[in-house]
Amino acid sequence: KDGPSAGVAMFTALSSLFSDRRVSKDIAMTGEITLRGLVLPIGGLKEKSLAAERAGIRTILIPALNEKDVADIPPSARKKLRIVPVKTVDELLRHALLKG
Repeated sequence: KDGPSAGVAMFTALSSLFSDRRVSKDIAMTGEITLRGLVLPIGGLKEKSLAAERAGIRTILIPALNEKDVADIPPSARKKLRIVPVKTVDELLRHALLKG
């Protein structure tokens, strides 16, 4: 499944703008969002995680429904990444936006 996986990033960027809270600079995120604020699964989690790890990202927010795919990420990359599953945009923003 490709295309809408940038939905959580766009939502987070807009939320940051309107709330005047910055997004953590060492975080990556992927996932599709519904009109009700649920985070839906994406394709290519392994590839996206490897790209994030190569870019120096330390935390990646993923759809909770993709947790089963974490096993596909090579152990060397998994050790360097903090992988946080999220179910809703509320959970997403709690992890993505800096306090204050």
